[in-house]
Amino acid sequence: MTDTYSDTLVFFGVTGDLAYKQVFPALQSMIRHGHLDMPVIGVAGRPWSIEQLQAHVRASLEEHGSVDEKAFAKLCSLLQYVSGSYNDETTYTKLRQALGSAQHPLYYLAIPP
Repeated sequence: MTDTYSDTLVFFGVTGDLAYKQVFPALQSMIRHGHLDMPVIGVAGRPWSIEQLQAHVRASLEEHGSVDEKAFAKLCSLLQYVSGSYNDETTYTKLRQALGSAQHPLYYLAIPP
């Protein structure tokens, strides 16, 4: 049996409250401990640029912990953003493009039921 590992984290709800309060500090911690080294594709409905998302991540870390500049820079280098509605097919077309050559993405849903 061959072990299969995820090669991309797809994070639905990346601009939401759960991400802001808990997930971003956890991702930074994972990077600091050497447990996260794959692309992180955030998906949400806000029409943000990657720079706006990175600023949001920084604000989260400042408010809910602290910013480790080295880990934050690494997180920003891994971070991508797909803006779109969960009910719109084009969002998933954009996501497929963002996934590139990823074969085993891990999907995390931080969205309302």
